[in-house]
Amino acid sequence: MRLVTLMTVLVLAVATAAFAAPATQTISNSKVKDAVTEFVRQKTEGLGIDTTLRRIGFQGDLKLPPGEVSFEVAAPSRWEGWGKANLALIVRVNGRVERNLTIPVEVEAFADTVVVLRALERGDVIGPDDVTVQRRDLSSLSGRVYQSAEEVVGKRARMPVRANMPLRGEQLEKVPLVKSGQLVTIVIENQAMRLTATGKARGNGAEGDIVKVQNLGSLKEVPARVIDSGTVQVDF
Repeated sequence: MRLVTLMTVLVLAVATAAFAAPATQTISNSKVKDAVTEFVRQKTEGLGIDTTLRRIGFQGDLKLPPGEVSFEVAAPSRWEGWGKANLALIVRVNGRVERNLTIPVEVEAFADTVVVLRALERGDVIGPDDVTVQRRDLSSLSGRVYQSAEEVVGKRARMPVRANMPLRGEQLEKVPLVKSGQLVTIVIENQAMRLTATGKARGNGAEGDIVKVQNLGSLKEVPARVIDSGTVQVDF
């Protein structure tokens, strides 16, 4: 009788072990890399840029508690989506954070970019013959690049630019049409009326910029939008 009892307990213990939930689950290296790849794809989607992940600095598999696994990927705020960066990968199981990983990546990116054909000095205004569009690797470039010649023609260089280099956003600026101290015509209009007054610009502004303008009749200063080299408009 005693032997039977011991054998029954042993059988029950084995049965319990056979049906117990696994203590961990394994998330393969490839699934982690797929999450990073998808993040980069979404970040650069619609930009006209062809990207290739040259390196994802993650090795091995993840051992996690059982449950539903989700990934959240975040990048440094100033990272455009190409070149080198350290991405943060947050791994959750059933909504609970289980891992917070730093994953180095290197992304190759090719896109049509505007390339300057001659060296530019500060203040040079770009003409149609000064630029061309070429397919270039953006990996070593930082900041926004121009992708069509129409974006840059008529703008001027804020700093010297070497020949045969892609033009970046911070290198160019619009040419001011209105300069501080200049007399301008202030236009106030809506569907029912149109009024004009003479004013003095209190700042420089290119087309579309908002500048402060002093109405010489009332001596009040108002914000106005630059229309052309001698006209600003007050919107209301």
